[in-house]
Amino acid sequence: MERGASAPVASVGRVDEPGRCGWATSAPEYIAYHDEEWGRPLRGDDALFERLCLEAFQSGLSWITILRKRPAFRAAFAGFAIDAVAAFTAEDEARLMADASIVRNRAKIAAAVSNARAAQRLPEGLSELLWSFAPAGDRPRPATLADVPATSPESGAMAKELKRRGFVFVGPTTAYALMQATGMVDDHVAGCFRARS
Repeated sequence: MERGASAPVASVGRVDEPGRCGWATSAPEYIAYHDEEWGRPLRGDDALFERLCLEAFQSGLSWITILRKRPAFRAAFAGFAIDAVAAFTAEDEARLMADASIVRNRAKIAAAVSNARAAQRLPEGLSELLWSFAPAGDRPRPATLADVPATSPESGAMAKELKRRGFVFVGPTTAYALMQATGMVDDHVAGCFRARS
């Protein structure tokens, strides 16, 4: 979302045909992302590392920018394989800064490399660590997009623990966006066909 979460705001609270969250209808990329990915449980260290990196790159930008550049990001960052990105050198970072097909932000590129190295040091693995912050039990489904928070106590705790473990460029809003995108929380609005029963 423009507030920092991973669902972009197109029409607050609206549910469009075929019963889809209103934010998901303004571009074909949003429709596919909403219908096929957003809010579906995702596990795996490399898969979650990719989402963590992309959420950080999205900070201050529209999510559609990241979606449209995602294939280029995957190519530039070795498929977001943690071990490959952790081995990136200063020359690799310079290569990425010269790559017009991705978001060229020195701090975000350095953060991706640093975070890959931090992920390598996790004895339990990145997936297990991140999923340990998923809220237990059900919570009320948001009636409208205006009811969706930008952060939560769990995302605050996740961000704090990631920072303690050496991760950078991840705060409570980025952590919450990651939780939404990977199904740790379900923020499909009531009436959306993707809403869990």
